[in-house]
Amino acid sequence: TIGVNPSQEYTFIVMVMPVGDYYKGGIKPVSSIVIDGFDRAAPHGVGHVKVAGNYAADMLPNTKAKNMGYPINLYLDAQTRTYVEEFGTSNFIAITNDNKYVTPDSPSILPSITNKTLMALAEDMGLTVERRPVRFDEISSFAELAACGTAVVITPVNHIIKGDEEIHVGPKDECGPTFMKLYKRVRGIQTGELEDIFGWCTDV
Repeated sequence: TIGVNPSQEYTFIVMVMPVGDYYKGGIKPVSSIVIDGFDRAAPHGVGHVKVAGNYAADMLPNTKAKNMGYPINLYLDAQTRTYVEEFGTSNFIAITNDNKYVTPDSPSILPSITNKTLMALAEDMGLTVERRPVRFDEISSFAELAACGTAVVITPVNHIIKGDEEIHVGPKDECGPTFMKLYKRVRGIQTGELEDIFGWCTDV
């Protein structure tokens, strides 16, 4: 539809399960960058809805990040630029040194089904789940850091650049132990190799 009107026809698509790794190299740590001057979504906008507009805002900064050698970029909140929002392709998740699963709470973050899945699994594994505002300056205190989403499931992030600031988190060459356990359990449930005690899987 040309103009500000809803479409007359929509296509409903079911994504059954990831068929491969989104990032080259599989579940290996990647570096991320905060590119100043860009916001993914504004307060009171549609950042919480999976619409094309959210991805359009990321096209230029995402391209800039990749051209600089960073496969993923991180957004801070548009209002104060002090709180973590999410990565360009996926939600931000972290593990603390005292076994807490932490993910940002913001009305402009996409409510990832993968994140909700991981939170349920984390609680089942005995971790405390915290969905709360996450200040950028506390990133360095986390034991593990990752991006999560439908295609990614979990991609460890062990290096973040913001201007002259450089932050290292978690193992250098591999996924952290807690996220690896979560990743294997998600994939095991998806492929039917592990019991689905949550009733997520449906025969089609």
